[in-house]
Amino acid sequence: MVPHTADVRIEAWAPDREGCVAEAVTAMVDTFVDPSGATPEADVEFHVPPGDDPDLLVGVLDEVIFRMETEGELPLTTEARSADDGGLLVRWSMTGTDAVELVGAVPKAVSLHELRFGPDGGGWSCAVTLDV
Repeated sequence: MVPHTADVRIEAWAPDREGCVAEAVTAMVDTFVDPSGATPEADVEFHVPPGDDPDLLVGVLDEVIFRMETEGELPLTTEARSADDGGLLVRWSMTGTDAVELVGAVPKAVSLHELRFGPDGGGWSCAVTLDV
């Protein structure tokens, strides 16, 4: 997490695109809850249709916010892999929002302003602003 006025800005990095997406999900969730005492209740899979890399990242993060608001669940772990169609297959171990402790402002949306996601040196990195 990095300082950002009136919003939350996260950064993540990993050796590959899919790992960076998974790290971004973890970073986002860690900005507003402490999941340390929670246990997985269900495994969920989600397919992100093909698109530009930043669109794939936003699609995954938007889905986390959507599931939190509509299903009352959050991912404890995230695994992402490339789909045959060029999109992403994401697998989450989910827990209920009632099983985690709120520690920060809950994100309402992913901002496209100053969004960065792509190859960086020997791996991949991203920077995302979350509207809270």
